[in-house]
Amino acid sequence: MNRISRKLSRRRFLTQSGKFAAMAAAVGSPCLMPSQLLAQAPVPRIREVRAYPIYMDGRSEGLLDPPSFSGDDDLRRWRYGGPFEQLPSAIIAVIKTDQGITGFGMGAGGNAAVEIIDGHLSHLLLNASALNIGQLWDQMYTSGIFYGRRGLFVMALSALDNALWDIAGKHAGLPVHELLGGASRDRIEIYQTNGDFAAGKAAGVRNFKRTTRGGPRMPEGARSRYVNSVLEARDTLGPDVRLMTDCVSRDGTVEWAIELAEELRPANLYFMEELLSPDNVFGYAELVNRIGGKGEAWTRIACGEHEYTQHGFNVLIQLGAAEVLQPDITWCGGTTAGRRISSLVEAAGLEIIPHRGGSSWGFPIAITSPSCTMAESFPEGSEILDAMSCSVENGFVQAPTKPGFGTSLTEEMVLDYRLSIR
Repeated sequence: MNRISRKLSRRRFLTQSGKFAAMAAAVGSPCLMPSQLLAQAPVPRIREVRAYPIYMDGRSEGLLDPPSFSGDDDLRRWRYGGPFEQLPSAIIAVIKTDQGITGFGMGAGGNAAVEIIDGHLSHLLLNASALNIGQLWDQMYTSGIFYGRRGLFVMALSALDNALWDIAGKHAGLPVHELLGGASRDRIEIYQTNGDFAAGKAAGVRNFKRTTRGGPRMPEGARSRYVNSVLEARDTLGPDVRLMTDCVSRDGTVEWAIELAEELRPANLYFMEELLSPDNVFGYAELVNRIGGKGEAWTRIACGEHEYTQHGFNVLIQLGAAEVLQPDITWCGGTTAGRRISSLVEAAGLEIIPHRGGSSWGFPIAITSPSCTMAESFPEGSEILDAMSCSVENGFVQAPTKPGFGTSLTEEMVLDYRLSIR
């Protein structure tokens, strides 16, 4: 949608007082509307809350099978994520209202997250206004604060919050990014993670990232191959294309990270991601001070994919532990948390690039955050993944125009892709 048509759609929207009230409530600002207008608008109330583990793609294969290790020192022990690790354990929340609106929201945590939703969080949502999103988020988060400030609980909350935003957009007849205040652009550059870089560049992609599983236990041969692959990518892509790395490190150390950064220095990396454990916030601050923008500025230090809520990101910002912050909107607390995180990042003069920003869920925060310059590609290859992906044209993710998150999800599709629990 171009800027002119977007303004026209808003003007039509503003002439409908009930719909305007719905939008104001959805973004957590009912005080913007006179109380009599709010009273005139029928408020959709939540009548049903369901959540399902889904089969995403090949990553979900064998998710529930017990592992087999060769011994106590098997390197796979350090990488075994179990059945609740974020990417393979995706869930979809399905929330229905008394006005016939169905909202869909992606989260993670598999059947354990579904148990949290069924046994705990659904009780806070049933019969509540589906548009009172900010307050519902605060109530859900506060209700679980003694056991769920991070991880599984917040991944479950994310699915519900995203489903509520989907309802708000459908009720208002607007895409979620319009509910968040709109944007001065209708597309954003994509960055490709792995795959054929030459083919990506030929298709118009201008930003690329190469990943590995790095850390002190990384075999020397694997490390050498990775370094060579990054340096070769730079040679192939040329000097004017942004190139990044992601170590997906669970246990990296500061000195190990600096040694790797030194080896990759000729690649002129835009950022290096996840060099350390997400809990090593002081180590990340040291990296910023030594090789990041506060030091020799070899590269930007990126992290946050595995951080949770605005509270966790505020710690990173206050400690100076990141220059590029990467919340995943299906894990960090949903769109409500993503919006709050974005405000913190922008106020600090840093950069936000949501993890999987090219997905339907990550895109609204990406497009409405002024500092965001790229949206990460979202995996495709299955019907349900394609249904949650934004359109990409000539290296740009296009803003959806359909109400809500603009997905083509249906309840039937979610049930078809439901991951059976033994």
